[in-house]
Amino acid sequence: MDLAYIPSPSTGVIDLGPIPLRGYAFCIIIGVFVAVWFGNKRWIARGGRSGTVADIAVWAVPFGLVGGRLYHVITDYQLYFSDGENWVDAFKIWQGGLGIWGAIALGAVGAWIGCRRRGIPLPAWADALAPGIAFAQAIGRWGNWFNQELYGKPTDLPWALKISEGPNRVAGTYHPTFLYESLWCVGVALLVIWADRRFKLGHGRAFALYVAAYCTGRAWIEYMRVDEAHHILGLRLNVWTAVIVFVLAVTYIVISAKVRPGREEVVEPGAVEATETDEGVENAAEGAEDAAEGAEDADSGPAADGDVRRDDEARAPGKNGTAEAAKNG
Repeated sequence: MDLAYIPSPSTGVIDLGPIPLRGYAFCIIIGVFVAVWFGNKRWIARGGRSGTVADIAVWAVPFGLVGGRLYHVITDYQLYFSDGENWVDAFKIWQGGLGIWGAIALGAVGAWIGCRRRGIPLPAWADALAPGIAFAQAIGRWGNWFNQELYGKPTDLPWALKISEGPNRVAGTYHPTFLYESLWCVGVALLVIWADRRFKLGHGRAFALYVAAYCTGRAWIEYMRVDEAHHILGLRLNVWTAVIVFVLAVTYIVISAKVRPGREEVVEPGAVEATETDEGVENAAEGAEDAAEGAEDADSGPAADGDVRRDDEARAPGKNGTAEAAKNG
């Protein structure tokens, strides 16, 4: 009797005429779109301008892709530079291989450049984008499903992932670690959204919470994986990375809360100036409208009626005199 399992796609590429649509790249693109869209909504809610998140993402995303690929290639160099391997494959990003640690690190450099050009504090921008990044990771992890990679240990659980025979993999059913991490990232995003609303996180603490929460899940998920990796003191390299980054993120939250409590009142000075200008124009328009209404009231109000009565009274004796003269005559 066949056990229940999650099937893997027969191919990770769909040919749309001459254009190959790769599942891995498609998931990354959708993830970036969701992160920017949701980050923009949060940025506006915090007092920023619409479109600022996308403008800065133009810097952050390319840096992040390069950083993610560099981390993967450096930590798994044997896949590209050992005997029998083709080093050109290191540039084939569509085949999979993006390290989130390098993507966040170098992506932050690109975001810093973009923020500097706009006069915006990087921590505030990162806080707005944090849950969107987690949602993007949740979507991006499905790219591993298309490539049949980064699965866990063998299992016969009903939600096991069926892997077909292929290069560097053995057919069987395994823990779907890509699914575990995808669901964990959704939980991280919801946690950050809730905590940000509840505690008014600012000065980069929402982003630090995202980092700490993600590292917690990544540590145990990484421990389940069976793909080739470097080990230090019996633990996979990425487990150590998750532990170190978790400690740094928690330390930042504690110190930042003491040094700079509360949340930024102004996240984008230009947005405040634009708002004040718009309010000034609106107030001036309302003032002009009120003045026009006042002038109209003055023309038709009690004072005007009194002036009319006085004019009638002034003309009345003349009318009476004329009538009497006509009668006497």
